[in-house]
Amino acid sequence: MAEPSFLATGRGKLTLTLLCAVAFLDFIDASIVNVALPAIRSDLDFSVQDLQWVPSGYLLTYGGFMLLGGRLADLLGRRRIVLTGTVVFSLSSVSGGFAQDPAMLIGSRLAQGVGAALMLPGTLSILTTMFKEGKDRNTALGVWGGVAGGASAAGVLLGGLLTDGPGWRWVMLVNVPVCAVVVVGLLLLVEGDRRKARLANFDFLGTVLVTGAMLLLVFTLVKAPDVGWGETRTIGGLGGTAVMLVAFLFNEHRGSNPLLPLSIFRIRGLGAADVAMLVAVAGIASMFFYLSLYMENVLGYSPLKTGSAYLPLCAGVAVAAGAASQLIPRIGSRPLIIGGMLVSGAGVYLLSRIPVDGSYVKDLLPGLLIASIGLGLVFVGLTTAANANVPPDRAGLAAALLNASQQIGGAIGLAIFSAVATGRTNDLLADHRPAPEALTGGFSRALLTSSIFLVAAALVGLRAANSRGEAHDAPVAAAVPEAVPSK
Repeated sequence: MAEPSFLATGRGKLTLTLLCAVAFLDFIDASIVNVALPAIRSDLDFSVQDLQWVPSGYLLTYGGFMLLGGRLADLLGRRRIVLTGTVVFSLSSVSGGFAQDPAMLIGSRLAQGVGAALMLPGTLSILTTMFKEGKDRNTALGVWGGVAGGASAAGVLLGGLLTDGPGWRWVMLVNVPVCAVVVVGLLLLVEGDRRKARLANFDFLGTVLVTGAMLLLVFTLVKAPDVGWGETRTIGGLGGTAVMLVAFLFNEHRGSNPLLPLSIFRIRGLGAADVAMLVAVAGIASMFFYLSLYMENVLGYSPLKTGSAYLPLCAGVAVAAGAASQLIPRIGSRPLIIGGMLVSGAGVYLLSRIPVDGSYVKDLLPGLLIASIGLGLVFVGLTTAANANVPPDRAGLAAALLNASQQIGGAIGLAIFSAVATGRTNDLLADHRPAPEALTGGFSRALLTSSIFLVAAALVGLRAANSRGEAHDAPVAAAVPEAVPSK
């Protein structure tokens, strides 16, 4: 006799809504500040180069601490760690909302990223363990994928509403009441799980190495256009990153309680799904960043008008994600990943053809609609593939890997494409082109490169698991030990 559907109950629906609200809160904060950047720069006297750390700082600690967040959730209890992260996220939002200088705002964004890194992997692992394989989990992951795909666009819209309304500080302060609701919801709807390890068991050296490597990598990429790609400082930064990553892998291989048990990569298709997510989000995050700058700085849109321009994209992602959850049982996750990447890449390619005197209906809307369909398919497909075959005791770590790939991809993408855009813009200015034309040329080149990344992600997606979300996927995970020795 089949188990009754948890999702069909009122508690199940409320639980899914709560978990997706946590995801929405974390995802949206990666983009909600983008439209507010000109106002933030003016109010706090940011330099142009330092301003990039407002979005990048959040992505950096979010991705850098994600593995620790996932491992803590598996070993100390998912609800406990999600609650801790929510409190950190709320307090840092208050600090950022009342920031009086650039250092305070950037510090608050870094702390926000740490809070989000504690929240998200535990939340996704709660979802994959509370909703059983089959229709319930496919539907839940479809909703989650829609939230993940649409949150960036919704962030730009909400950022515009708040910046044009009560002011840019509310892009931070708006998180506080939502966090309060999340805390109450978690206590009422999610049962606490048993602690499985002591704090002394955690791999703090591994955490320091992988986080330090990501910090150094992104910092080096951000500074490279000014310092020079062939200069000692840039080469040394990239070399130092490589050394720290090798040391991290050595530590994980030899340690008795690794942050990232390398045996998890024996799970079929997990690594490919994570790499595909990293490469894809590098392109997707840049799409939102550069289109927003184009609309405000070239077309002269207000923050509210810029945010409203993404409404069709939000709708398209929601429709595509809903369709994807129905297609998963029929065709599997891999066709959705590959098809979605190619469709998204085509949409971003159309957007890369933006002219100086662009029209929203002619030059932006078609590309946004096409990209939205691809995004809905991609996020549902990758989330399903990355959680296929994962045993319950590794659910937090698998969720952390996927989301770390997403956030680090966004941070690295912004750094790389900033160099591409800045280089092209500077070349056009040196050729005595007008500033609007030079800016548009830089944005266009960055978007073109983003579309190439999405095509590359489709190739990586060929190696992802073709999961249909059913229970028969699970036995493949038997090759992975259920617990790391000495726990």
